[in-house]
This record gives sequence, structure tokens and C-alpha cells, in this order.
Amino acid sequence: MAKLSADKIDGMVCGLALPKNIIDTVREDAIATDVTEKQLTEIIDRVLKGYHLSKIEPCDAAGVVAAQSIGEPGTQMTMRTFHYAGVAEINVTLGLPRLIEIVDARKIPSTPTMTIYLTNDRDLKDDVDFAFDRDKAQKVAWSIEATKVSQIASVTTDLAQMKIVININEKNMLRRDIRFENVVELFRDKISDATIEDNENTLQIDLTPKDQRYRDLLQLAKKIHDVTLKGIDDIKRVVIRKSNDSDEYVLYTEGSALSEVIQVEGVDMSRTTTNNVSEIYSVFGIEAARNAIITEATNTLREQGLNVDIRHIMLVADLMTSDGEVKQIGRHGISGEKASVFARAAFEVTVNHLLDAGMRGNVDDLAGVTENVIVGQPIKMGTGDIRLVSRKLSDAPGPQKGKTYMKKKGETKPKAAKPKKKAEEELIEEIIEAEEIIEEEIELLEDIAEELEAFEEEAEVEAEAEEPKKKRGRPKKVE
Repeated sequence: MAKLSADKIDGMVCGLALPKNIIDTVREDAIATDVTEKQLTEIIDRVLKGYHLSKIEPCDAAGVVAAQSIGEPGTQMTMRTFHYAGVAEINVTLGLPRLIEIVDARKIPSTPTMTIYLTNDRDLKDDVDFAFDRDKAQKVAWSIEATKVSQIASVTTDLAQMKIVININEKNMLRRDIRFENVVELFRDKISDATIEDNENTLQIDLTPKDQRYRDLLQLAKKIHDVTLKGIDDIKRVVIRKSNDSDEYVLYTEGSALSEVIQVEGVDMSRTTTNNVSEIYSVFGIEAARNAIITEATNTLREQGLNVDIRHIMLVADLMTSDGEVKQIGRHGISGEKASVFARAAFEVTVNHLLDAGMRGNVDDLAGVTENVIVGQPIKMGTGDIRLVSRKLSDAPGPQKGKTYMKKKGETKPKAAKPKKKAEEELIEEIIEAEEIIEEEIELLEDIAEELEAFEEEAEVEAEAEEPKKKRGRPKKVE
């Protein structure tokens, strides 16, 4: 059979009631495989059928199902910290503690890490391509990793002469592409309470505290060790590994500083990522943070061998980022901002929520699942969300109440007569009578309430009148 052209495929696919990404996938695959019209028709039918089967049923409890689908596998997760996949030198939190970090929207994870990809455009000149050159990847790593004094020099404290002597190792200094004069200049900028003398020939720097006291000398030694000579302060270590999928080199870090790392020459900003969701939000925005939550949660579950449908995780991520900022699932975030008083009270700090709502005079509409379960009435899910309205028809000929008509061969089921104008008038009269009865009942209840108030006032007056009598009638205490 004749193969379809791209225009014909576009005409068959573009008008389908499907999401855009599915339409694009079907179109691209159909063009790539040269399908016939019959094959494309069958593909479209199967895709439509699969899409409609994957849609949620009306009145289904999507949130409860998502919570159960993530919570139940969470009970099977471990509580330990494992090595980073492929990098034995770097530890990273995995398992249940990591999942809790994600849904709690922690500002700083317990073990922040970054995966840094380098520019790998082979079409460019060799001096631009970093991903496939080990030496250039190492230079990028040293420009990112925080270099301290102890990594390129030996620091000794001379108590006799009250000074600190730094002897720089020339080999280590050159390997990390650091110049002696830059080191001296850094010390002069960051340490103001000491006299600095340098000797470029011997690569020695002497620092003497201005106040000749042992305490000042020890504090000066501590300051020297805290000075970062090169790199980013938050990145403690960088490990270079070759990617399993390709020959390019990838950097794995201990520590995270996304905003500073993406400005380093040779770093591919479009692929570099971190496990700190709040940092991604501050640098790339809320949509990137949403994708990061989905990716981190999925990878954490998958690492433990647990397969959770991504749509459940997407629902949680959407809820956490729906207001334009990353919120936690907790009393300081989504659960604490629910409109229902009972729903907030059922989560945490029950008494405080109820007391605050009582003082403010809040009204609970009982629209959610939790609050309806608490008060003991059907939840508004499934059949509980369907309301049936019935009305009394006139005594017209037709099917009668309590009778079941079985259709026999050659017999037609009797049809109910259409309600006449008279029946409608009677129905209106009945509604008016019902309204009058309700008004009378309301007046009666108001009268009863007034009588109860009067009775309570009388009881209070009598109680006040009897109080002095009781006091006079009490026997005096005998000493």
C-alpha cells in the first residue's frame, strides 16, 4: 500500500482530542516509520482508546489515591544514607529521609550535591569543547571547588616569634592554576588585623598579629584556614567521572551553589542540576522547581526499586507549586492553609485550630473528605457527590408506583402521560403551602426561644435571691 505523505499525516493527526505532546509523538513516529493509511488509522484508534482509559473517572478521589500510592511504597523504603550512584567518594541522602526532605520543601538538603555537565559541541574548535577533554574538565573542576590554604601550603605557628608561617608548595599551586601574588593579595584583603610579609623567591608568607597575644595568634591561624583562595565556598569537593551513556566527562560536587556554578566558563547551564529544589526555584523559577520535585521524588523511589505512577507525583508537585512558590506539605504549608477548620484540626495542633476558629466565628462548609468523615456524613466523592431530585407526578395513566412492567413479545411498555398544566398548578400550590408551614414553624421556634430566655432570667433572679439566705443560715464556725 502507498505510504502517507507528511501533509496527509498532519491532516489525520492534528484534529485529535489529545494532548499536544501525544499528537506530536504520533506525528513524528508516523513520519519516521512511513506508515500506511490503514496502519495510521489503527494507531490513532489505539492511542485514543488508551488515552480515554487512562483518564480519571468522574467524582474519583484523586488526592487520596495519590497519597496512598506514594505513602504505601514509602513504608518499604530504607532509612540509610547511600553512596552517590557511580561516585563512591560522595555520600548523598536517599530513601525515606530524602523523600521527606522533598515534600517538606527543605531550604537546604542534608547532603546538597550537584551534577555539572560541560559544553560538548564537537562542531566548535577544540579550545571551546570541555566535555571530552580530561584536562579541560579538570580545570573547570578546580575553578569550582573551594581551594583552601591547607591544600597548597603548609601552615606552622611560631610561638617564639609570635607569627604564622605559610610555606606554599609550588607544584600544588601551579597545578591548581593559582599565582603567588594573588594569594598574597587575598590575605591582605581578608585579614586586616595582621602584618603580612611575603617572599616570592621562597614562596613564604609571614603573618604577625598586630596585638602580640597568644589568643590573637590562635584566632589568626583559624582565619587563615577559612580563607578560600580559589573556587566557590559552598562546593567542598568535585569528582570527575566519565558518563556511562557517552564519552563526556561529568562533574559531581559535594555542596551546591547553582547560581555561581552556571557562570563558570565551560559549564553547560541547560543540563546542570542540583538536588536543592529551593535553589532551582530561586535561579530558574517555579516551573523548573516543579520539574525538579518530580524528578527528585521519582529518582528516590526508583532507586529503592519502587515504581509509582508519575501522575501521582505530578499532582503533589502541582499542589506544592500552584501559588507561584514552593510550599511544603505540612501545617506550615498546604495542610495549614486549607479552608476547612476540621481538615486543619485533623492534621496537627487540633485544639489550637478549633479554639482559633471558635474565637473568629469561622464556618466550615464541609466540602472536603476529612471534615465529612469527622461529622459522620457521606463524603462528596463517587455516588456521594451525585444529587437526585424527585417530584410527584399527577395521577395520569401510565406506569404506577410499585408495579414492574415486563415487556412481552408484541407488547409495548405503557408510556407515562405528559404532565398537564393542571398538575403544574397543583405542584405550585403545594410548594406555597409548604413555605407557609415552614414560616409558621419558624415563628413557633422563635416563641419557644423567647420563653426559654425568660425562664432562664427568672431562674437567675431566684438564684440571686436565695444566695443571701443561704449565707445567713450557715452555722458559725466554733473556734
